[in-house]
Amino acid sequence: MDALAGLLDQPRARGAFLLRSILDPPWCLRIEDRAPLSLVTMVRGTAWIVPDGDHPVRLHPGDVAIVRGPDPYTIADAPDTPVQIVIHPGQQCTTVRGEAMAEDMSLGVRTWGDSADGAAVMLSGTYEMHSEVSRRLLRVLPPLLVRPAGPAEAPLVTLLGTEIGRTEPGQEVVLDRLLDLLLVSVLRSWLADAATATPGWYRAQHDPVVGPALRLMHADPAYQWTIMNLAAKVGTSRAAFARRFTSLIGESPMKYLTDWRMDLAADLLREPDTTVAAVARQVGYGSAFALSTAFKRVRGLSPQEYRRTDAGAQTC
Repeated sequence: MDALAGLLDQPRARGAFLLRSILDPPWCLRIEDRAPLSLVTMVRGTAWIVPDGDHPVRLHPGDVAIVRGPDPYTIADAPDTPVQIVIHPGQQCTTVRGEAMAEDMSLGVRTWGDSADGAAVMLSGTYEMHSEVSRRLLRVLPPLLVRPAGPAEAPLVTLLGTEIGRTEPGQEVVLDRLLDLLLVSVLRSWLADAATATPGWYRAQHDPVVGPALRLMHADPAYQWTIMNLAAKVGTSRAAFARRFTSLIGESPMKYLTDWRMDLAADLLREPDTTVAAVARQVGYGSAFALSTAFKRVRGLSPQEYRRTDAGAQTC
């Protein structure tokens, strides 16, 4: 597994909130849901996304916007349209005065708005829990990323628009996976764009020394990697390897490996039947105690505390 595959393997929507919005101008939605990550695309009409304290960005039909939370933002037909609707945590929808209004605007399955033939049709998908998206992915993303749907993304947008209004058995899982695929596809094309200020680990994949070392760590995180045996595997001295890795990645090999293991451990800890000891073995720690010590040092809470926090988030 390469570093990019490891990063993109992390998003796992579970009961993500997906919605088709059909709106007539003037319209303006204030998004205060504190979600870690959301995708927005226009099927018909245009929109403006206005992050707090930043410049508005126009969204044309076929564009896909990735919005990194938890900061609030607005989406509107024009940057100066006054806010009419506020989206709160849990996707609760109110007027600016706090009056509930979701039922008043219902237009069918996962669809709401002014009328079925409104001027603007917008699809949105929201990852509602931080545990669904790795911290490494969130660190890579700018607060707002807008990309035109390319040959890979356009069919996914079309399929998402078709599936979002269906009620077939297993529909929630289908929508979750479509959201994941669209996110991964957009991120992959963005990272491959020559104009993107890509992170060090992405550029380093093509380095003849650091690239193979990254692939080794990602392919077998449970192995007892050291700077010495990594250097030997890639055919260089310990000192030269450490300098080159740190220069390209921006952190030491062991710091990178620890963070990667903690990301994997956090994902594995979401499975309720998996013990901390079993997770420890899968990510390269000899005991539950050793993993707990490292996890608390990196994440600020123990695996058990992380599990309780994650379980609480899933019931909200």
